[in-house]
Amino acid sequence: MSDSLKSALLKKTLRGRIIFLVGMMGSGKSLTGPYLAKALDYSFIDQDNLIEEATQSSIREIFNKDGETAFRVIETKVLKEIGQLHSLVVATGGGVVTQPENWGVLHQGIVVWINPTLDCLLHRLTVDSDHRPLLDKENLNAFLPDLLKEREVFYKESDLEISVQQENPEEVSKKILAKLPTIFNN
Repeated sequence: MSDSLKSALLKKTLRGRIIFLVGMMGSGKSLTGPYLAKALDYSFIDQDNLIEEATQSSIREIFNKDGETAFRVIETKVLKEIGQLHSLVVATGGGVVTQPENWGVLHQGIVVWINPTLDCLLHRLTVDSDHRPLLDKENLNAFLPDLLKEREVFYKESDLEISVQQENPEEVSKKILAKLPTIFNN
C-alpha cells in the first residue's frame, strides 16, 4: 500500500480529531508538526505562536513580566480555543501537560509524546536556547534531567510515545504516522 493511500485511510480513521504533540522543549514538536500535518492533509498550529500573537508579547516577555502562573492561564485559554477546532496538528508548549485542566482538551484529540533521548535534548537546547524562558542555560546538565523527571509522569498520559534518537523532523513524522494506527487497534 502506498504512503499516500495509508495517509488517506489514517485521515479517515482520525475523523478530524486533533493531534496534539507534547514533549520537552527541544523535542522537535514545532519542526515535526508541519510534516505530519501535510501527510494527513491537516492544518498545523504552533500554540506558542498563537499565544504570542494573542498577547502581542514573546513567551519570554510574558514569563519575565507576569510570571509562569500567568503564562499558564493564557496557555490554557488558547488551548481551549484550539480544542474547538478540528483536523489540526498542534505543537504544544512543553509545560502544557502540567495543568490538569488541559488534559480535558488534550484527551479530546490524540496526544503524541515526542520523547528524544536526554543527550539529544541537551544538544538541541545548547544550540537553541535563546527563546526558552524556563531554560537555565548555566546549569543545563543539572536542570534538564530534573525538569524531565518532573514532567515525565504527565507525558506518560499520552496516547502514543515516539522515542527519538537523532531522526530529523520528517523522519519523526513518519514514525508517528506508522504508529498512529496502533492506538485504534486496542
